[in-house]
Amino acid sequence: MTMGERLKEERQRIGVNQTVLAEKCGVTKNTQLAYEKGDRNPDTAYLAQAASLGVDILYLVTGERKPVPADSISAEVAEFMKVYQRVKEADREVLFRMVSAFANAAGIEGKGDRD
Repeated sequence: MTMGERLKEERQRIGVNQTVLAEKCGVTKNTQLAYEKGDRNPDTAYLAQAASLGVDILYLVTGERKPVPADSISAEVAEFMKVYQRVKEADREVLFRMVSAFANAAGIEGKGDRD
């Protein structure tokens, strides 16, 4: 998997579309697209901002997931994340839409559309 593919995966994992991530990281949507296609690599300013939004930078750069401290999330959330990471991309989209629908019904605001 390339850095661009991992960036797209991380963007989708945190639940934002290309436009939103680009704006929050100080680049244009075209630059974001070039990063995800592997035509260009992000600079450190972009990576720092992406990290502040929840992007796993170690994974992005090396392909290795950094361990999540056991006390930072509940066991339920950790188990959900394990399941989410094991399912196919199409199934991830279904899971995301289901969780978003439940959140919307409960009046919880989501993070935006996904590309």
